[in-house]
Parts: sequence; structure tokens; C-alpha cells
Amino acid sequence: MKNFEIKTSHFIIFAIAAALLLFFPVSLTHLFDWDEINFAESSREMLLSGNYFQVQVNFEPFQEKPPLFFWLQSLSMHIFGVNEYAARFPNAFFGLLSVISLFLIGKRLYNNNFGFIWAVVYLGSLLPFLYYKSGIIDPVFNLFIFLSLYFLIRTLNESKSKRSGVYSSLSGISIGLAIITKGPVGFLLILLTFLVFWSVERYRRISNLRDILLFAVSALLTTFLWYGYETIQNGPWFLVEFLNYQVELFTQPVAGHAQPFYYHFIIILLGCFPLSFYALPMFWQPGMRDVFQFRKWMAILFWVVLILFSLSTTKIVHYSSMCYLPLSYLAALHIFHVSEKQKILNNVLRISILVVGILLSAVFFTVPFLLENKTILLPYIKDEFAQEALLSAPEIDSTLKWLGVFYLGMFLIIMLVHMKRHVLQGVIRLGLLNMLFLSIYLHKVVPEIEAVSQRPAIEFFKELRGQDVYVNVIGYKSYAHYFYFRQSPMESHQKTLEWQLNGDIDKPVYLVTRIDRLAETANYPELKEVKRSGGFVLLVRNP
Repeated sequence: MKNFEIKTSHFIIFAIAAALLLFFPVSLTHLFDWDEINFAESSREMLLSGNYFQVQVNFEPFQEKPPLFFWLQSLSMHIFGVNEYAARFPNAFFGLLSVISLFLIGKRLYNNNFGFIWAVVYLGSLLPFLYYKSGIIDPVFNLFIFLSLYFLIRTLNESKSKRSGVYSSLSGISIGLAIITKGPVGFLLILLTFLVFWSVERYRRISNLRDILLFAVSALLTTFLWYGYETIQNGPWFLVEFLNYQVELFTQPVAGHAQPFYYHFIIILLGCFPLSFYALPMFWQPGMRDVFQFRKWMAILFWVVLILFSLSTTKIVHYSSMCYLPLSYLAALHIFHVSEKQKILNNVLRISILVVGILLSAVFFTVPFLLENKTILLPYIKDEFAQEALLSAPEIDSTLKWLGVFYLGMFLIIMLVHMKRHVLQGVIRLGLLNMLFLSIYLHKVVPEIEAVSQRPAIEFFKELRGQDVYVNVIGYKSYAHYFYFRQSPMESHQKTLEWQLNGDIDKPVYLVTRIDRLAETANYPELKEVKRSGGFVLLVRNP
């Protein structure tokens, strides 16, 4: 069968479709605790306080993150208002930017077909697509890291040309932007990847002094946008606290996020379906044509990130998300070579993808089915809060469970008909199916999940917005009251929960707790219950 040739116009159509799915809508649910609300609140406070260089939460220093992502969110909020859309817009924009970057880089490495495969495989996989619909930092950070490594590879491969200076400068600027997005771990990832590659190449000379200096100067000047200005204006204390926290992430389990060593391996294999399965043969299949040794670089970057964050004592799902981009290259390279040779996927690989896809369809069916038939779950739930939250959840549309059946039918047609006849067209169709289906699922089902997990508490905070009261939580950790009550700056002693519980308050204090933590409030007889909903309880203490 003749190979399907992809033109630039095909990619433009795909990019427009991707933009529609990424940008509209991205705000159907409230922001999720903790990270989404945490970051959005920091950006809101940045706008409100005018302090754009020291990140804050509850108008107190938040030393965990540099400010670049919050600058993006603040700009978005300035344009779209303080809302969920504005908080998630930067990632949607960087999702489109990532897809365009992959196509252009892939086209430069091979041709239009490869660039298109790479873009579709990446965005048409589960976690990569979902992250671009979120309000967390990692998608922006990951693109800067990837671009820095790409320009570094171009620098090393064209070190004798005049363009190497441009590439080394762009690499330095990109890593500088990564550092002021999430911290020095960005430079650590590039450094470790380079050192491993250099050792594999037996420490031969692979660059010149000019390019090294241009990289270093560009990175330093870019990071000076924050590190330098902050140190000059306010001294080193904020930066010292920031760096101490970065060390703590790797040496201590933060916020209870301790997981087994293999945690990220499982997350990537299943969470990055189907690109993770496409990529598997590339870890042992030798002898493929490779430009700029890009396959070697991507494999090294993948393993550096995966091993580093597997060794870290703090393990959160998105910490290994930098693996997605290099793994997507390996997946695209495998599909590209199979399609170029007009072969079909290995039977074991096709069966593995088929099995996981069927299991995934079952999950898509089961979630709304169980939300509709709550009594099935109740005997197995011992947690009082979870029971109350499930029982109080609004009734859902009974047709939502059939979304899983729809996905299964389309998936089977693609796998058993299109993928079998022509790998390239099958991969493209599966990627497009995943993008479209995930958008529908986020639109229809995720709001129902959010209604069970956190919405009642957020509705409490929104009802109190605009009233001259204090609002806080007791018995559990949350950032939701800051963002959804629209907390304003207060004197430091008025911010503390202890003062709100026992101090000489000048206006009502409203506290939200969970039903399973209600007993903890028994020592405060001045607290009176106002109402309860979905496992959350609203209490008040009057002056």
C-alpha cells in the first residue's frame, strides 16, 4: 500500500482542531485542591498586591516556586478575569505551542510525516492532553527543558558553523526560563543528561569554549530576571528558603507524598497510553536511522528524569511528566519507521494496546456508572466523609456511562481495521479519538467527580464572598477558601486559625470542616453549625 503523505496544510488543520479542544472549554469545573488552586491563588495575590517577584499564598511568602508561571497566570487573569479559564489558559496555550514545536522539530529531523506523527502521538495520549487542560506548572516547565536540550543538541552537532552560537544562546535562554518557572531542577536535568551522553561518548570533545560561554551567559541573564532582581531588592533570604525547599523535596516526603520506587514507572506506562506502548520497542530495537543522535539523547533524558524522580522521596504524579516529551519522540520514531517500511505493529504490541484500551474503556464506563448507582459502592466505603459525599452528590445523567461504550467501539474499529491495514492512519485516528473523547469526558464526567470531592466546600466559600467576615478551614488542608472567598490582605495576627478560634475577633469567623473531623471542633463551644453539605460542615463563631 502506498504511504500516506502528510502536507503542512494537514498539520495546520490538526493544529486548529487541537486549539479548539485545548482552549474551549478549559473551565467547566472549579480548580482542584491543592496545586491548581494554590497556583491560581498565588497569581491572584500577585495581581492584588503588585508584588511580582515574591510569590505569596495567603499574602505570606510561598518559597516553593519561582514566579514565571505566576506571571503568565496573572497576565491571563488581567485579560480574562480572576476565574478558572484564566488559571488554565497558559497551559492550553503552551499545549498548542508544544504541538507546533514538535511538528517543526520533527519536520527538521525527518519530514512532515514524522513531525505530524510526533504531534498527534504526544497530544493524543492521556496525561499529556489532560495536563494541558490544567492549571499546574509542569507543562510550561517541560517545554522549556525540552527546547533547551534541542538547541543544545543542535549546538553540539553544528559546533563548527556560525549558527552554533545562536543555538547555544537559545539553549541558555530556554534553560533560564525553565529555572525561573520551577527552579534549579531544570538545570540539573539538562546537566545530568549532558554528562550521561558525554560519558557514553567516552568524554570526547563535543563543544567549543565560545558556545559554552554563550550558553552560560544567556542562562544567567535570563535567570537574573528573577534571582538577580530579587536578591538586589530584598536580599538573599527568600532565595535561601526557596533552595532549602528544593532540597527538602528530594530528601524528605513532602505532604505525605511518599510512594514506592516503581511509582513513576507505572504512572508513565498506563498514564501515557498509547504513546508509552508505541515507544517500548525503541528501548531494545537497534540499527535505526537517527538524526543528530536524537534517539540517544531522548532515551538518556527519559531515564535521567525517571530515575531521578523515582529516587526522590517526594513522589507526585506530575513530577515525572518531563518523561512524556522524550518518550513521545521514541514512540513517533517507532511508528515512523514501521509506516515507512509499510509494516504492521508487532503482534504482542498490538495485543497489549488492545487490552489496555479495553480496560480503559471499562474505567470510562465504570466511573459514571458507580456515580449513578451509589448503593453499589456504599458497603465497601468505611470512610464517613466519603460516604456522606457520595450520598449527597447530585444525580447524574444516566447516559454518561455509555461514553465508555462509545470509546470502546471506536477504539476497536481503529485497532482491528485501520491499525491493521495502515499503521500511520491508525495511529493518527487513535490520537484524534483520544483528544476528542477526553475533551467530552472532561466536559461531562469530571464535573460530576468534582461535585463529590470538593464542590460543596467551594460553594460555601463562594456564598460568603463579599461579606465582611473571616473564612478559614479546620481539620484539613485546603487553598480553596483563599481563592474562592477572594481573601484580602489582613493583619498577620488575624490570619491565624488560633486567633480566629480563641481571639477577640471583630467580625464573624466562618470555618469549614469535614464531617469526619467535626469532633475536633468540640473543644470550641463558641462554634455553631450553620449547615452541612456533601460531607462538609460550615461553622460560625460570632464576636
